[in-house]
Amino acid sequence: MSKHRIHPLLFETIKIEGGKIYNLDYHQRRCDYSREKIFNTSKSLKLEKIIQAPQEGLFRCRIIYAKEVHTVEYIPYIEKDIQTLKIVSSNLSYNFKYVNRETLDALLTAHKNVDEVIIEKDGLLTDTTISNLAFFNGTQWFTPKSPLLKGTMRQKLLDDGFLYKKDIRKDDLSDYAQVALINAMIGFKILKHVNLKDL
Repeated sequence: MSKHRIHPLLFETIKIEGGKIYNLDYHQRRCDYSREKIFNTSKSLKLEKIIQAPQEGLFRCRIIYAKEVHTVEYIPYIEKDIQTLKIVSSNLSYNFKYVNRETLDALLTAHKNVDEVIIEKDGLLTDTTISNLAFFNGTQWFTPKSPLLKGTMRQKLLDDGFLYKKDIRKDDLSDYAQVALINAMIGFKILKHVNLKDL
């Protein structure tokens, strides 16, 4: 095997606000799991020691890593304005948080008439290109049982008993009143202006 073999790069996006690092345990867990599965290493990258949190402002800490850490960036966070959604079918896979997001970006580029797409795979709703999803039936919030990527905030909300897992199809949307986006930076954001009947 060539010593120059290129391994896939992964990344974690971690919210830092006013010097506080959010949900670090969940990011650490996913980082450890990904490295064990892809690089067959049980040695942990101690994210807490890697991060030097800015003490003021809201930042997206982007840690790019493989077997070792490649780069750490602190990027001032500007939330994406999402007003319109569309359900799009695709068979893409994104089960680890790879730096290479070409398939996701291409999907969004192909549907420039909307701000974001809900990816339908094997007849089931999964994620948007930037977030996990949740749907409200008037009583409880449900998140797709098989997302493209198991997000850290999604897992926290599941552990907290706020979210429940369920297979959700496009035809099921009439059972739900609201949709929310979930990721490390926005947390849990209800898109009150989105009418599920229009998707």
